[in-house]
Amino acid sequence: MQKKTSERSYKDLIITFGPAALLLIAGFWLASQFIAPSPPKKIVISTGSEQGSYFKVAQYYRQALAEEGIDLEILTSAGSGENIKRLLNKQVDIAFVQGGIGDNEASLMSLGSLYYEPLWLFVKKELIVETLADITALKISVGEEGSGTQSLAKQLLALNHIDIASTQLLLTPTATAIKALVEENIEGLFIVASERSDLVKELLANEQLKLINIRRADSYIKLLPFLSKVTVPEGIFSLENNSPPEALTLLAPTVNLVVDEDFNPALMILLLRAADKIHSKASVFAEESRFPSSELNSYPLDGVAKRFYKVGSPFLMRYLPFWPAVFIDRMMVMLVPLLMLMIPLSKIMPGLYRWRIRSRIYRWYKGLQEITDELAEETLTAEELGYLQEKISLIDREVNKENPPLSYADQLYNLLLHIDLVRKKLDTVQNKLSV
Repeated sequence: MQKKTSERSYKDLIITFGPAALLLIAGFWLASQFIAPSPPKKIVISTGSEQGSYFKVAQYYRQALAEEGIDLEILTSAGSGENIKRLLNKQVDIAFVQGGIGDNEASLMSLGSLYYEPLWLFVKKELIVETLADITALKISVGEEGSGTQSLAKQLLALNHIDIASTQLLLTPTATAIKALVEENIEGLFIVASERSDLVKELLANEQLKLINIRRADSYIKLLPFLSKVTVPEGIFSLENNSPPEALTLLAPTVNLVVDEDFNPALMILLLRAADKIHSKASVFAEESRFPSSELNSYPLDGVAKRFYKVGSPFLMRYLPFWPAVFIDRMMVMLVPLLMLMIPLSKIMPGLYRWRIRSRIYRWYKGLQEITDELAEETLTAEELGYLQEKISLIDREVNKENPPLSYADQLYNLLLHIDLVRKKLDTVQNKLSV
Protein backbone atom coordinates (compact mmCIF):
# COMPACT_ATOMS: atom_id res chain seq x y z
CA MET A 1 0.00 0.00 0.00
CA GLN A 2 2.79 2.40 0.92
CA LYS A 3 4.52 1.69 -2.38
CA LYS A 4 1.36 2.45 -4.39
CA THR A 5 0.83 5.66 -2.43
CA SER A 6 4.38 6.79 -3.20
CA GLU A 7 4.05 5.94 -6.88
CA ARG A 8 0.80 7.86 -7.15
CA SER A 9 2.30 10.84 -5.33
CA TYR A 10 5.28 10.90 -7.67
CA LYS A 11 2.94 10.70 -10.64
CA ASP A 12 0.96 13.66 -9.35
CA LEU A 13 4.17 15.63 -8.82
CA ILE A 14 5.37 14.87 -12.36
CA ILE A 15 2.04 15.72 -13.98
CA THR A 16 1.71 18.94 -11.99
CA PHE A 17 5.28 20.21 -11.97
CA GLY A 18 6.48 18.65 -15.26
CA PRO A 19 5.17 21.46 -17.50
CA ALA A 20 6.71 24.03 -15.15
CA ALA A 21 10.05 22.23 -15.33
CA LEU A 22 9.86 22.18 -19.13
CA LEU A 23 9.06 25.91 -19.09
CA LEU A 24 12.11 26.57 -16.91
CA ILE A 25 14.30 24.48 -19.21
CA ALA A 26 13.02 26.45 -22.19
CA GLY A 27 13.72 29.70 -20.33
CA PHE A 28 17.23 28.46 -19.46
CA TRP A 29 17.88 27.63 -23.11
CA LEU A 30 16.52 30.97 -24.30
CA ALA A 31 18.70 32.87 -21.80
CA SER A 32 21.74 30.90 -22.94
CA GLN A 33 21.32 32.34 -26.43
CA PHE A 34 22.06 35.82 -25.08
CA ILE A 35 25.04 34.95 -22.92
CA ALA A 36 28.50 35.77 -24.19
CA PRO A 37 30.71 32.73 -24.88
CA SER A 38 33.32 31.84 -22.34
CA PRO A 39 36.57 33.77 -22.90
CA PRO A 40 39.28 31.88 -24.80
CA LYS A 41 42.45 31.15 -22.89
CA LYS A 42 44.67 32.18 -25.78
CA ILE A 43 44.54 35.33 -27.91
CA VAL A 44 46.82 36.78 -30.59
CA ILE A 45 48.05 40.36 -30.92
CA SER A 46 49.66 42.00 -33.94
CA THR A 47 52.30 44.59 -33.03
CA GLY A 48 55.14 45.98 -35.16
CA SER A 49 58.80 45.16 -35.67
CA GLU A 50 60.82 43.66 -32.83
CA GLN A 51 62.76 46.92 -32.59
CA GLY A 52 59.62 49.04 -32.26
CA SER A 53 57.69 50.17 -29.19
CA TYR A 54 54.57 48.13 -30.06
CA PHE A 55 56.47 44.88 -29.64
CA LYS A 56 57.94 46.02 -26.33
CA VAL A 57 54.57 47.18 -24.97
CA ALA A 58 53.01 43.87 -25.98
CA GLN A 59 55.39 42.14 -23.54
CA TYR A 60 53.76 44.03 -20.67
CA TYR A 61 50.32 42.95 -21.84
CA ARG A 62 51.49 39.36 -22.11
CA GLN A 63 52.67 39.45 -18.49
CA ALA A 64 49.46 41.10 -17.24
CA LEU A 65 47.24 38.60 -19.06
CA ALA A 66 49.34 35.64 -17.94
CA GLU A 67 48.56 36.57 -14.33
CA GLU A 68 44.87 35.96 -15.17
CA GLY A 69 45.45 32.68 -16.99
CA ILE A 70 45.37 34.10 -20.53
CA ASP A 71 48.16 33.30 -23.02
CA LEU A 72 48.98 36.20 -25.37
CA GLU A 73 50.74 35.27 -28.60
CA ILE A 74 52.66 38.18 -30.16
CA LEU A 75 53.02 38.51 -33.93
CA THR A 76 55.38 41.09 -35.42
CA SER A 77 54.32 43.08 -38.48
CA ALA A 78 55.28 45.89 -40.84
CA GLY A 79 53.07 48.30 -38.88
CA SER A 80 49.53 49.55 -38.43
CA GLY A 81 48.44 48.87 -42.01
CA GLU A 82 49.29 45.18 -41.77
CA ASN A 83 47.77 45.02 -38.29
CA ILE A 84 44.43 46.26 -39.61
CA LYS A 85 44.47 43.73 -42.46
CA ARG A 86 45.11 40.93 -39.99
CA LEU A 87 42.19 42.02 -37.82
CA LEU A 88 39.84 42.21 -40.79
CA ASN A 89 40.98 38.76 -41.98
CA LYS A 90 40.45 37.28 -38.47
CA GLN A 91 44.14 36.36 -38.28
CA VAL A 92 44.58 38.09 -34.91
CA ASP A 93 42.30 39.10 -32.05
CA ILE A 94 43.77 42.46 -31.10
CA ALA A 95 46.29 44.91 -32.53
CA PHE A 96 48.03 48.20 -31.92
CA VAL A 97 46.97 50.74 -34.52
CA GLN A 98 48.33 54.24 -35.02
CA GLY A 99 45.76 57.03 -34.85
CA GLY A 100 44.57 58.36 -38.19
CA ILE A 101 44.91 55.01 -39.96
CA GLY A 102 42.03 52.81 -40.93
CA ASP A 103 38.45 52.91 -42.17
CA ASN A 104 35.77 53.78 -39.63
CA GLU A 105 33.27 51.73 -41.61
CA ALA A 106 35.22 48.53 -40.99
CA SER A 107 34.00 45.99 -38.43
CA LEU A 108 36.62 47.04 -35.89
CA MET A 109 36.26 48.72 -32.50
CA SER A 110 38.67 50.68 -30.35
CA LEU A 111 39.25 50.03 -26.66
CA GLY A 112 40.85 53.45 -26.30
CA SER A 113 44.05 55.37 -26.99
CA LEU A 114 47.09 54.25 -25.00
CA TYR A 115 49.84 56.85 -25.35
CA TYR A 116 51.21 59.55 -27.61
CA GLU A 117 53.45 58.34 -30.39
CA PRO A 118 55.11 61.43 -31.91
CA LEU A 119 56.34 61.87 -35.43
CA TRP A 120 60.09 62.56 -35.29
CA LEU A 121 61.97 64.11 -38.19
CA PHE A 122 65.75 63.70 -37.97
CA VAL A 123 68.09 65.23 -40.54
CA LYS A 124 71.82 65.80 -40.90
CA LYS A 125 72.89 68.51 -38.50
CA GLU A 126 74.20 70.92 -41.13
CA LEU A 127 70.97 71.02 -43.13
CA ILE A 128 68.53 73.90 -42.84
CA VAL A 129 64.94 72.64 -42.50
CA GLU A 130 62.38 75.10 -41.21
CA THR A 131 59.15 73.64 -42.60
CA LEU A 132 58.10 70.32 -44.08
CA ALA A 133 58.17 71.91 -47.52
CA ASP A 134 61.96 72.21 -47.18
CA ILE A 135 62.49 68.45 -47.34
CA THR A 136 61.38 68.06 -50.96
CA ALA A 137 64.91 68.57 -52.22
CA LEU A 138 66.37 66.10 -49.71
CA LYS A 139 66.74 62.35 -49.79
CA ILE A 140 64.60 61.37 -46.79
CA SER A 141 62.90 58.13 -45.75
CA VAL A 142 59.22 58.33 -44.86
CA GLY A 143 58.90 54.73 -43.65
CA GLU A 144 58.06 51.56 -45.52
CA GLU A 145 54.90 51.03 -47.53
CA GLY A 146 51.90 50.30 -45.30
CA SER A 147 53.54 51.57 -42.12
CA GLY A 148 52.03 54.17 -39.79
CA THR A 149 55.01 56.44 -40.42
CA GLN A 150 54.47 56.39 -44.17
CA SER A 151 50.73 57.04 -43.80
CA LEU A 152 51.17 60.03 -41.49
CA ALA A 153 54.06 61.51 -43.48
CA LYS A 154 52.01 61.16 -46.65
CA GLN A 155 49.06 63.04 -45.10
CA LEU A 156 51.26 65.86 -43.80
CA LEU A 157 53.09 66.24 -47.07
CA ALA A 158 49.80 66.22 -48.98
CA LEU A 159 48.69 69.22 -46.91
CA ASN A 160 51.82 70.96 -48.24
CA HIS A 161 50.94 69.80 -51.79
CA ILE A 162 53.98 67.54 -51.90
CA ASP A 163 53.65 64.28 -53.85
CA ILE A 164 55.94 61.56 -52.55
CA ALA A 165 56.22 60.04 -56.02
CA SER A 166 57.68 63.23 -57.48
CA THR A 167 60.34 63.81 -54.80
CA GLN A 168 63.41 62.09 -53.40
CA LEU A 169 61.39 60.80 -50.45
CA LEU A 170 61.99 57.08 -49.98
CA LEU A 171 59.73 54.28 -48.74
CA THR A 172 62.24 52.40 -46.58
CA PRO A 173 61.93 50.25 -43.43
CA THR A 174 62.98 52.18 -40.33
CA ALA A 175 65.96 50.00 -39.42
CA THR A 176 67.29 50.20 -42.98
CA ALA A 177 66.72 53.96 -43.07
CA ILE A 178 68.61 54.53 -39.81
CA LYS A 179 71.58 52.57 -41.12
CA ALA A 180 71.49 54.56 -44.36
CA LEU A 181 71.31 57.85 -42.44
CA VAL A 182 74.24 56.97 -40.21
CA GLU A 183 76.25 55.93 -43.28
CA GLU A 184 75.20 59.24 -44.93
CA ASN A 185 73.44 57.53 -47.85
CA ILE A 186 70.31 59.56 -47.07
CA GLU A 187 69.88 62.94 -45.42
CA GLY A 188 67.03 62.34 -43.00
CA LEU A 189 64.13 60.18 -41.95
CA PHE A 190 60.66 60.23 -40.41
CA ILE A 191 59.87 57.85 -37.59
CA VAL A 192 56.69 57.48 -35.55
CA ALA A 193 57.64 56.06 -32.18
CA SER A 194 57.37 56.50 -28.44
CA GLU A 195 60.01 58.54 -26.63
CA ARG A 196 60.98 55.28 -24.92
CA SER A 197 61.87 53.68 -28.25
CA ASP A 198 65.47 52.47 -28.49
CA LEU A 199 65.55 53.68 -32.10
CA VAL A 200 64.59 57.21 -31.04
CA LYS A 201 67.18 57.16 -28.26
CA GLU A 202 69.82 56.04 -30.77
CA LEU A 203 68.97 58.91 -33.13
CA LEU A 204 68.88 61.49 -30.33
CA ALA A 205 72.32 60.37 -29.15
CA ASN A 206 73.86 60.78 -32.61
CA GLU A 207 75.65 64.14 -32.61
CA GLN A 208 75.60 64.25 -36.41
CA LEU A 209 71.81 64.49 -36.44
CA LYS A 210 69.26 66.97 -35.22
CA LEU A 211 65.54 66.77 -34.40
CA ILE A 212 63.40 69.19 -36.41
CA ASN A 213 60.89 71.46 -34.70
CA ILE A 214 57.46 71.21 -36.36
CA ARG A 215 56.26 74.72 -37.06
CA ARG A 216 52.57 75.51 -37.64
CA ALA A 217 51.60 72.55 -35.44
CA ASP A 218 48.33 74.26 -34.49
CA SER A 219 47.32 74.34 -38.13
CA TYR A 220 48.15 70.69 -38.65
CA ILE A 221 46.05 69.51 -35.70
CA LYS A 222 43.11 71.56 -36.97
CA LEU A 223 43.39 69.91 -40.36
CA LEU A 224 44.11 66.42 -38.95
CA PRO A 225 42.10 66.17 -35.68
CA PHE A 226 43.55 62.81 -34.71
CA LEU A 227 46.88 64.58 -34.06
CA SER A 228 47.96 66.33 -30.87
CA LYS A 229 50.69 68.90 -30.30
CA VAL A 230 53.33 67.79 -27.83
CA THR A 231 56.40 69.57 -26.53
CA VAL A 232 59.86 68.12 -26.05
CA PRO A 233 61.31 70.14 -23.12
CA GLU A 234 64.87 71.44 -23.43
CA GLY A 235 67.37 68.93 -22.01
CA ILE A 236 64.72 66.30 -21.19
CA PHE A 237 66.68 63.43 -22.72
CA SER A 238 70.05 64.48 -21.30
CA LEU A 239 70.51 67.39 -18.92
CA GLU A 240 74.25 66.81 -19.03
CA ASN A 241 74.43 67.22 -22.79
CA ASN A 242 71.38 69.50 -22.95
CA SER A 243 69.56 67.22 -25.39
CA PRO A 244 67.62 68.64 -27.09
CA PRO A 245 69.30 72.06 -26.93
CA GLU A 246 65.93 73.83 -27.06
CA ALA A 247 62.24 73.06 -26.54
CA LEU A 248 60.75 71.53 -29.68
CA THR A 249 57.19 70.97 -30.90
CA LEU A 250 56.16 67.65 -32.40
CA LEU A 251 52.93 66.23 -33.82
CA ALA A 252 51.69 63.05 -32.24
CA PRO A 253 48.95 60.57 -33.06
CA THR A 254 47.99 58.11 -30.34
CA VAL A 255 48.34 54.36 -30.28
CA ASN A 256 44.94 52.63 -30.27
CA LEU A 257 44.11 49.20 -28.93
CA VAL A 258 41.82 47.79 -31.62
CA VAL A 259 39.70 44.62 -31.63
CA ASP A 260 37.16 42.96 -33.87
CA GLU A 261 33.54 43.83 -33.02
CA ASP A 262 32.96 40.19 -31.95
CA PHE A 263 35.79 40.17 -29.42
CA ASN A 264 34.84 38.69 -26.04
CA PRO A 265 33.51 41.42 -23.67
CA ALA A 266 35.12 39.90 -20.56
CA LEU A 267 38.54 39.96 -22.25
CA MET A 268 37.92 43.59 -23.21
CA ILE A 269 37.66 44.40 -19.49
CA LEU A 270 40.84 42.44 -18.82
CA LEU A 271 42.70 44.33 -21.56
CA LEU A 272 41.41 47.68 -20.32
CA ARG A 273 42.55 46.90 -16.78
CA ALA A 274 45.96 45.94 -18.12
CA ALA A 275 46.06 49.15 -20.18
CA ASP A 276 45.22 51.21 -17.10
CA LYS A 277 48.04 49.56 -15.19
CA ILE A 278 50.58 49.92 -18.02
CA HIS A 279 49.81 53.37 -19.45
CA SER A 280 48.48 55.49 -16.58
CA LYS A 281 51.90 56.64 -15.37
CA ALA A 282 53.24 60.08 -16.30
CA SER A 283 55.57 60.36 -19.29
CA VAL A 284 57.49 63.06 -21.17
CA PHE A 285 54.36 63.98 -23.13
CA ALA A 286 51.47 63.10 -20.81
CA GLU A 287 50.59 63.74 -17.20
CA GLU A 288 49.64 60.92 -14.86
CA SER A 289 46.28 59.22 -15.64
CA ARG A 290 46.06 60.88 -19.07
CA PHE A 291 46.00 57.42 -20.62
CA PRO A 292 44.36 55.10 -21.43
CA SER A 293 41.75 57.45 -22.83
CA SER A 294 38.36 57.31 -24.52
CA GLU A 295 39.48 60.13 -26.83
CA LEU A 296 41.53 60.24 -30.05
CA ASN A 297 40.36 56.89 -31.39
CA SER A 298 40.90 55.55 -34.90
CA TYR A 299 37.71 53.48 -34.68
CA PRO A 300 34.44 53.83 -32.74
CA LEU A 301 34.84 53.20 -29.04
CA ASP A 302 33.30 49.89 -28.01
CA GLY A 303 30.35 50.01 -25.60
CA VAL A 304 32.21 47.91 -23.01
CA ALA A 305 35.09 50.39 -23.12
CA LYS A 306 32.71 53.35 -22.77
CA ARG A 307 31.32 51.87 -19.54
CA PHE A 308 34.81 51.11 -18.28
CA TYR A 309 35.96 54.72 -18.73
CA LYS A 310 32.85 55.95 -16.92
CA VAL A 311 32.56 53.55 -13.98
CA GLY A 312 35.62 51.28 -14.06
CA SER A 313 35.60 47.50 -13.83
CA PRO A 314 32.33 45.61 -13.35
CA PHE A 315 31.41 44.99 -9.70
CA LEU A 316 32.40 41.32 -9.58
CA MET A 317 35.81 41.89 -11.21
CA ARG A 318 36.68 44.45 -8.55
CA TYR A 319 36.55 41.86 -5.78
CA LEU A 320 37.00 38.45 -7.42
CA PRO A 321 39.66 36.84 -9.63
CA PHE A 322 38.92 37.00 -13.34
CA TRP A 323 37.62 33.47 -14.00
CA PRO A 324 35.27 33.20 -10.97
CA ALA A 325 33.94 36.68 -11.78
CA VAL A 326 33.30 35.71 -15.42
CA PHE A 327 31.56 32.48 -14.38
CA ILE A 328 29.25 34.22 -11.91
CA ASP A 329 28.52 37.02 -14.37
CA ARG A 330 27.56 34.54 -17.10
CA MET A 331 25.36 32.60 -14.71
CA MET A 332 23.63 35.78 -13.58
CA VAL A 333 22.65 36.50 -17.18
CA MET A 334 20.94 33.12 -17.25
CA LEU A 335 19.50 33.18 -13.74
CA VAL A 336 17.72 36.53 -13.96
CA PRO A 337 15.12 35.38 -16.54
CA LEU A 338 14.81 32.06 -14.72
CA LEU A 339 14.06 33.84 -11.45
CA MET A 340 11.46 35.89 -13.26
CA LEU A 341 9.77 32.60 -14.19
CA MET A 342 10.32 30.86 -10.87
CA ILE A 343 8.79 33.56 -8.68
CA PRO A 344 5.30 33.35 -10.24
CA LEU A 345 5.59 29.58 -10.71
CA SER A 346 6.51 29.12 -7.05
CA LYS A 347 3.19 30.74 -6.16
CA ILE A 348 1.08 29.01 -8.79
CA MET A 349 2.39 25.43 -8.81
CA PRO A 350 1.78 24.50 -5.12
CA GLY A 351 -1.83 25.64 -5.55
CA LEU A 352 -2.17 23.54 -8.71
CA TYR A 353 -0.74 20.54 -6.89
CA ARG A 354 -3.20 20.95 -4.02
CA TRP A 355 -6.03 21.34 -6.51
CA ARG A 356 -5.03 18.16 -8.33
CA ILE A 357 -4.88 16.07 -5.14
CA ARG A 358 -8.13 17.46 -3.79
CA SER A 359 -9.87 17.09 -7.15
CA ARG A 360 -9.26 13.34 -6.97
CA ILE A 361 -11.25 13.32 -3.74
CA TYR A 362 -13.82 16.02 -4.36
CA ARG A 363 -14.98 14.63 -7.69
CA TRP A 364 -16.82 11.82 -5.80
CA TYR A 365 -18.91 14.32 -3.90
CA LYS A 366 -20.86 14.98 -7.08
CA GLY A 367 -22.04 11.36 -7.10
CA LEU A 368 -22.92 11.54 -3.40
CA GLN A 369 -24.88 14.73 -4.01
CA GLU A 370 -26.85 13.07 -6.83
CA ILE A 371 -27.74 10.13 -4.55
CA THR A 372 -28.80 12.51 -1.77
CA ASP A 373 -30.99 14.50 -4.17
CA GLU A 374 -32.69 11.36 -5.41
CA LEU A 375 -33.32 10.17 -1.84
CA ALA A 376 -35.22 13.39 -1.23
CA GLU A 377 -37.90 12.17 -3.65
CA GLU A 378 -40.66 10.19 -1.95
CA THR A 379 -41.65 8.08 -4.97
CA LEU A 380 -38.56 5.89 -5.25
CA THR A 381 -39.16 2.31 -6.33
CA ALA A 382 -37.30 -0.74 -5.08
CA GLU A 383 -35.54 -0.95 -8.44
CA GLU A 384 -34.36 2.66 -8.17
CA LEU A 385 -33.15 2.09 -4.62
CA GLY A 386 -31.19 -0.93 -5.80
CA TYR A 387 -29.56 1.21 -8.48
CA LEU A 388 -28.58 3.78 -5.85
CA GLN A 389 -27.08 1.02 -3.68
CA GLU A 390 -24.94 -0.14 -6.59
CA LYS A 391 -23.90 3.44 -7.31
CA ILE A 392 -22.80 4.17 -3.74
CA SER A 393 -20.97 0.83 -3.56
CA LEU A 394 -19.11 1.75 -6.75
CA ILE A 395 -18.17 5.13 -5.26
CA ASP A 396 -17.00 3.44 -2.07
CA ARG A 397 -14.80 0.96 -3.98
CA GLU A 398 -13.27 3.64 -6.16
CA VAL A 399 -12.58 5.99 -3.25
CA ASN A 400 -10.83 3.20 -1.35
CA LYS A 401 -8.48 2.86 -4.29
CA GLU A 402 -7.35 6.44 -3.85
CA ASN A 403 -3.93 6.85 -2.20
CA PRO A 404 -3.37 10.55 -1.64
CA PRO A 405 -0.27 11.88 0.16
CA LEU A 406 -0.50 11.58 3.94
CA SER A 407 -0.95 15.35 4.24
CA TYR A 408 -4.28 14.97 2.42
CA ALA A 409 -5.43 11.74 4.09
CA ASP A 410 -7.85 13.59 6.39
CA GLN A 411 -9.87 14.69 3.37
CA LEU A 412 -10.07 11.09 2.14
CA TYR A 413 -11.35 9.92 5.52
CA ASN A 414 -13.90 12.73 5.59
CA LEU A 415 -15.16 11.54 2.19
CA LEU A 416 -15.42 7.96 3.49
CA LEU A 417 -17.44 9.18 6.49
CA HIS A 418 -19.78 11.05 4.16
CA ILE A 419 -20.17 7.96 1.99
CA ASP A 420 -21.08 6.00 5.10
CA LEU A 421 -23.64 8.63 6.12
CA VAL A 422 -25.30 8.55 2.69
CA ARG A 423 -25.33 4.73 2.72
CA LYS A 424 -27.02 4.72 6.12
CA LYS A 425 -29.60 7.18 4.85
CA LEU A 426 -30.15 4.99 1.79
CA ASP A 427 -30.51 1.90 4.01
CA THR A 428 -33.10 3.72 6.12
CA VAL A 429 -35.18 4.62 3.07
CA GLN A 430 -34.90 1.07 1.73
CA ASN A 431 -35.99 -0.42 5.09
CA LYS A 432 -39.04 1.81 5.15
CA LEU A 433 -40.00 0.72 1.65
CA SER A 434 -39.65 -2.94 2.64
CA VAL A 435 -42.06 -2.43 5.55
